Amino acid sequence: MRYVYVTALLAAAALMSGCTEQDAETAKEAQLQTFIDKHLETVKPLAKQAALASWDAAVTGDPNAYDRSSELTLQIRNVYRDPNEFAYLKELKQSGGIDDPLLVRQLDVLYNAYLANQIDADLLKQIVELGTEIEKNFSTFRGTIDGRKVTDNEIKDILKTSTDSTAREKAWQVSKQVGPVVAADLIRLVKLRNQAATKLGFDNYHSLVLTTGEQDVNELDQIFDELKRLTDEPFAALKAELDARLAANCGIAVSELLPWHYHDPFFQETPMVYDLDLDVYYEDKDVKELAQKFYDGIGLPVESILDDSDLYEKEGKNPHAFTTDIDREGDVRILCNLKNNETWMETILHELGHAVYDKYQDSEMPYLLREPAHTFTTEAVAMFFGRLSRNPAWMQQMLGLTDVQRSEIAKVSDKYAQLKQLIFARWAMVMYDFEKQLYADPDRDLNTLWWDMVEKYQLVKRPPARNAPDWAAKIHFSIAPCYYHNYMLGELLASQLNHYIAFNVLKLDSDKDVSRVGQVKAGQFLKQKVFEVGDCYYWNEMIKRATGEPLTAKYFVAQFVK
Repeated sequence: MRYVYVTALLAAAALMSGCTEQDAETAKEAQLQTFIDKHLETVKPLAKQAALASWDAAVTGDPNAYDRSSELTLQIRNVYRDPNEFAYLKELKQSGGIDDPLLVRQLDVLYNAYLANQIDADLLKQIVELGTEIEKNFSTFRGTIDGRKVTDNEIKDILKTSTDSTAREKAWQVSKQVGPVVAADLIRLVKLRNQAATKLGFDNYHSLVLTTGEQDVNELDQIFDELKRLTDEPFAALKAELDARLAANCGIAVSELLPWHYHDPFFQETPMVYDLDLDVYYEDKDVKELAQKFYDGIGLPVESILDDSDLYEKEGKNPHAFTTDIDREGDVRILCNLKNNETWMETILHELGHAVYDKYQDSEMPYLLREPAHTFTTEAVAMFFGRLSRNPAWMQQMLGLTDVQRSEIAKVSDKYAQLKQLIFARWAMVMYDFEKQLYADPDRDLNTLWWDMVEKYQLVKRPPARNAPDWAAKIHFSIAPCYYHNYMLGELLASQLNHYIAFNVLKLDSDKDVSRVGQVKAGQFLKQKVFEVGDCYYWNEMIKRATGEPLTAKYFVAQFVK
């Protein structure tokens, strides 16, 4: 039936030669709208079912839920695999004749979605099923220390607090135990993805993802090359100071520092070493209640989001955090594993940033455009809010701190903010460069390549004689391929939004230590200029309309690279 329907559309297009140009354009637009309506009759219910199945799988670890998620994901991708529908969209895109801006944008969105899925049915099935299997293994795997299963939070607690190098090494090793479990499957998945991409005329899957995501690898290379150049010296200086403190805490020489002496398994987070433990300010608070109070206060209520969310640890549950929009009609949820500490305060602020972006889309916007302008623009909003967990002004107002306490935090908060951003920027460089090379040649010595990247960008020494798939312990390679660079782009945009809101929306004299607490104007700006426009513009056009200029690194550099 779908073949007959699209063939009829193509035939109708051929009859337009006798119409006036305006009549032809009107007819093309009507046909495209009809195509979209028919398409959504199929895709909308499937997408909702798939989102619910994925949610159930992540919350429970139930293998049956993972199977349902895989089956439904495959059904959706098979819709977008239809070659006749793709031919119709391709011909329409190439021939033009669509003037309505929202229809033009929907055509672009559909074309990219179909292009990414023009894959042989058997190959597509293998990709989806293997990806789901890897995700299941990640979610349900629990490493062991001395025969006892431990959670991610327990591993992080040891790396944050222990001064015993042996205990730290054990915890770090446990964080990597999932790598050998998934590495062979992950390499096989990379090869399957590459096989699909090359059949579509791309060098590899990395190139396919960037193209269909409206990004250019040369532009990204330039951004990351510039960031490396700008951060080389300040990162090395700050890390030298950090290393001295970490070594002293463990009673070892700086030359003896190894990956487990940092405060998370990948050295992507900021060690709390500057005579200030922010966790103590949160340990007797409820981070969920704090987050809800804050978002309510800026005019972006999150009660309904939290009511439908799953927020605390339990057996079988995905140990990480994410946000999901179930139906693009208001059912938005977050998954967390909350503890009352600064890390989870940041995480819930971050995830609710994603959630309000989804929740406060314009319900009148076409369904296909009722999503963020790009994956990195929703990351930017999440980061914009997540940064507040260490902001002394925000902490004072939300936690009821005294001026003395705020002053103590402020003494090191700028250093922490700079260190956090520099550490993350260098970590993002590892992920971007490694993944690009992973897809370029998945048969190379990936274990060595990983540590080459870590030493080059993060200045962290590899463990002696280490030869293990430590890279495979990072879940993003399997569930969010060729995505990580978007986190860095998100940081750039978060700084751009921070600058614009401070000076142009709130009319402040500075963008430093702005608490955001109770600043309804800030919430309304984001709602009206970022959330409600959805995906109706190319991402850089949206940014330009919202902030007056396209994406730029200058505000991030001004804020953090000193």
